[in-house]
Amino acid sequence: MATKSIVTGVAGTALAFCSLIAAESMPIHQEVEYKASPQRIYKALLDSKQFGALTGNPAQIRAEAGGAVSLFGGRGVGRNLELVPNQRIVQAWRLTEWPPGVYSIVRFELKAQDSGTRLILDHAGFAAEDREHLEPGWRQMYWDPLRKYLGE
Repeated sequence: MATKSIVTGVAGTALAFCSLIAAESMPIHQEVEYKASPQRIYKALLDSKQFGALTGNPAQIRAEAGGAVSLFGGRGVGRNLELVPNQRIVQAWRLTEWPPGVYSIVRFELKAQDSGTRLILDHAGFAAEDREHLEPGWRQMYWDPLRKYLGE
């Protein structure tokens, strides 16, 4: 499978994001199982219309390495750092209320299992005080709406 990742010009931007990550808290690790295929989930997470429909908020996602991401009506913004079709999405990601230039790293791994998918989230590089909000936010803003959107 082809890996799409950031190249030369955008790579410098990715390194800048990484160098501006907030004082890090312990990473968030969550695993969720869905009946849908990895392809279906990958598309729902990277397609602007589908992501907007599943969250009920406008989204603008350029589904390419280096592509800009604006989620939840602009409340969350960032860039796709690495995309491995139907397997992995890595984003430099931030909430707009964070200090300017501060980004965290979000990694979605999609593992086929039986007739469904195990989605593995690793979120690192956020300020310790944001953990209390972010950890339950993944379930509330992503996992439960995605399950409903998929009809599970």
